[in-house]
Amino acid sequence: MGIKNVYERFTWFDNEVRLEKYPNATFLASQFEISRKTAQRDIDFMRDRLGCPLEYQPSKKGYHYVDNTFAIPLTYLSVEELTSLLIAKKILRDISGGNVGGEISTILNRITNILSKYSKTEDLIEDAISIQSIEFLPAPEEIFKIVLEGLLKRKRLTITYHSPESEEENKRKIDPYHLFNYRGTWHLIAYCHVRKGIRDFALGRITEAKISDEGFKKVVEFNKENYFSSSFGIYKGGPTQRVTLRFSPVKSRWIKGQVWHKDQEIRILKDGSLEISFPVSDLTEIKMEVLRHGDSVEVIKPKALRDLIREEAENLLMIY
Repeated sequence: MGIKNVYERFTWFDNEVRLEKYPNATFLASQFEISRKTAQRDIDFMRDRLGCPLEYQPSKKGYHYVDNTFAIPLTYLSVEELTSLLIAKKILRDISGGNVGGEISTILNRITNILSKYSKTEDLIEDAISIQSIEFLPAPEEIFKIVLEGLLKRKRLTITYHSPESEEENKRKIDPYHLFNYRGTWHLIAYCHVRKGIRDFALGRITEAKISDEGFKKVVEFNKENYFSSSFGIYKGGPTQRVTLRFSPVKSRWIKGQVWHKDQEIRILKDGSLEISFPVSDLTEIKMEVLRHGDSVEVIKPKALRDLIREEAENLLMIY
């Protein structure tokens, strides 16, 4: 049963009630050529689920409103629009670890409640789509909400941040600029007043966060498109250098078509090997990616990355 037809029936019935025509299930069924049972189900739904103050008047053999100030909360969405919203809710809830899923669900339930008796779309999406992440750092719910509030209200934050490198916790005063999810882990890009520059904070390493009444203007001009496109991976900010990797003919079949960076250059060699080149500002993450592919990839340049891989391979030999 189409969303539009349900919407039209509800609005028609609401209008008839307001005109004091005392419509009933028989009139609704006749108007839209549906069964009387379906029509009565619509009326019950309007009263019980949409909160319409409908009351049956026996003497008039129809319905009227006991509160004429009531406004019916109807929103028309096409099937495609509704499905897109439900998919967005599903994806956001999955990558948020449940931190904002409840709020998203509440909003969408208000939009889709008129269809709950007629459509299994949401149940199908729940069964059909999911996102699985590994090796990600969960963000505590309270931290997530405080950071999100500061970001949306442009309020300065005071955080306590745990550094895995130094095993220390230190307080930072930051201006939150952008929140993003990278491979399952939530990151906050913010201006740090201690470091006097843009820094990336993993939300899972923030042990305490407080929002202040102090607003802020961006000290540093920040453009998220430029930030993310500047170089490969999550580590940004430093000078970039070109990395070139050569994949074996067999591995190339899997690498072909992959996007590592928007400015990547790909070259297929005569033996079927594939070379991919792209800008990198920090060698830490690309080193891990190279190691993940084992002997199916060779670093062509830069020499610094070749040296890092060689050193790692020598350390592995000492273990194995």
